[in-house]
Amino acid sequence: MQTARIKLSSLDHKKLDEICREIVELAKRAGVKYSGPVPLPTKKLVIPTRKGPCGGGTETYEKWQLRIHKRLIDIQADERTLRRVMRVEVPENVHIEIELKEK
Repeated sequence: MQTARIKLSSLDHKKLDEICREIVELAKRAGVKYSGPVPLPTKKLVIPTRKGPCGGGTETYEKWQLRIHKRLIDIQADERTLRRVMRVEVPENVHIEIELKEK
């Protein structure tokens, strides 16, 4: 039996949770064991920029933040279930990786 580790990452956590829900529903309908979705730590990219366009005046900064949300799902799946998982429509802003492991 193979174990598929599915790593999902996105800037929009709502779409990410929606895709995770679809994958879990597929696993339930197929009757295979699964674990997850496990929320991994959110990566925060902070970029401080100066407000003033020129060098004069007081130094005031704005902080822009980009958050990358991640989820992890493990499925003990056969080939048919994996094909169904690959057919799930994934939006452009959701990145998905599928890694297979032999048990």
